[in-house]
Amino acid sequence: EFRDVWFSYPRPAGGGTAGGGEGPPVLRGVTFVLEEGRTGAIVGATGAGKTTVLSLLCRFYEIRRGKILLFGRDIREIPREELRGSLALVLQDPFLFSGTVRENVAAGGEAVGAALSAIGVERFTREWAEGLATDVGERGVRLSTGQRQMVSFARALAREPRVLLLDEATSSVDPVTEGRIQEALAGILPGRTALVVAHRLSTVLSADRIIVMHKGKVREMGTHRELLAAEGIYRRLYALQFEEGG
Repeated sequence: EFRDVWFSYPRPAGGGTAGGGEGPPVLRGVTFVLEEGRTGAIVGATGAGKTTVLSLLCRFYEIRRGKILLFGRDIREIPREELRGSLALVLQDPFLFSGTVRENVAAGGEAVGAALSAIGVERFTREWAEGLATDVGERGVRLSTGQRQMVSFARALAREPRVLLLDEATSSVDPVTEGRIQEALAGILPGRTALVVAHRLSTVLSADRIIVMHKGKVREMGTHRELLAAEGIYRRLYALQFEEGG
């Protein structure tokens, strides 16, 4: 739950300009609730504040006004290690370390077998001579972008997190891989608490709650059908991406 959250990034010090202090507000009175076991999606134009919401939930930055609650607890009262242990974040550009596919997934947690199966990593590694024991190379250089992302998804699931956070996690993959990831997510998201930041609306159509942000504020909330019927910002975003071939 976000309650009237305001946030500004700190100004960089030095560089020939007046540093220190805070920049202009990035989030302005953001308020929303996502129930446990539901999938929420945050959409909006670039600069709307979508990724900032995830950064604040992970306490990469501290808020100045408002309150963020996780399972009823103020996140400022939760030790960072405990907080981040309950979250799993999948980024647009995943990081893999030198080692095998299995080792990269196992770095997330103990539920390796289930994670590999759920995301479909076993499917593409089956074609390789060493399978899951294949070394991915420095930063995963021996894998394609889509394969790295699928390993990253599996690593997140292996943690069995209470909340799964996805930040533009399919925006860098090709349409075929995106389809495979969406198919996997359709099987793992129901019943799991997840918050998804997405530019491509195709990834969030089935979300239980879609939060539409614009210039740091929550402007609309609802399901895909409800927001289309409202004929507001979400309807315009949908038209740009689908009806006009964007």
